[in-house]
Amino acid sequence: DKVAAWYDGWVGDKGSRYHREVALPALLDLLDPRAGEQVLDIGCGQGVLAPYVVTRGANYTGVDASARLIALARRRHAGIGKFLVADAAGLAHAAALPTASFDACVFLLSIQDMAPLEEIIASAATMLIDKGRLVLLLPHPAFQVPRQSGWGWDERRRLRFRRVDRYLSRLAVPMGRKERRLLRRFHRPLGDYVSALGASGLVVRKLIEVPGHWANAPPEQRAATQRALAEFPLFLGLQAVRTPI
Repeated sequence: DKVAAWYDGWVGDKGSRYHREVALPALLDLLDPRAGEQVLDIGCGQGVLAPYVVTRGANYTGVDASARLIALARRRHAGIGKFLVADAAGLAHAAALPTASFDACVFLLSIQDMAPLEEIIASAATMLIDKGRLVLLLPHPAFQVPRQSGWGWDERRRLRFRRVDRYLSRLAVPMGRKERRLLRRFHRPLGDYVSALGASGLVVRKLIEVPGHWANAPPEQRAATQRALAEFPLFLGLQAVRTPI
């Protein structure tokens, strides 16, 4: 709640530039929402995904731990789906969320801000029907490690490179300044996500690696920067399907 106003200012009605140009197209490709399906958006914030799901004929429900963000979602997207305050690690305890009733559950740039991972994935799995799908889109854990990765420039070789200082260490990193430091970005190696999905009876069917589209660079570095952007995926998408355990 304490960062709701800041987050809403960054994301707005239609999402940030990264939402619109990178995250939403990639997630919708994995999700492939169909007419009549029930979709649960976990960590929905102010509901930026809602109109994209409803436009395709599916039914949308968004949940978030922040009452202020849910209030903003209801105001911004009045008449589109349902928005509820709920704990991602305890979805089965929310009276308005019947278990085993959703065709798909989605984490759109939210799972990296949640812990513990295993409990949250298990909680989402209880919401899915058999053969329902769970879709995650998150910063790529191999290339976006908070405060432990970034772009660099090799003057001698005239190359833009991606520097990664840590990967296997699990981290909980405070984000931003002042009140935003209340947020934690959880870095985990890719294997943690696959193992958590498998432990909840979810089988990975698709994995996509999504590059960024832009980065600030002086004119003499722009061509090398564009080449590097095309090579290093900054986002990871996973689609897993629930199977009987």
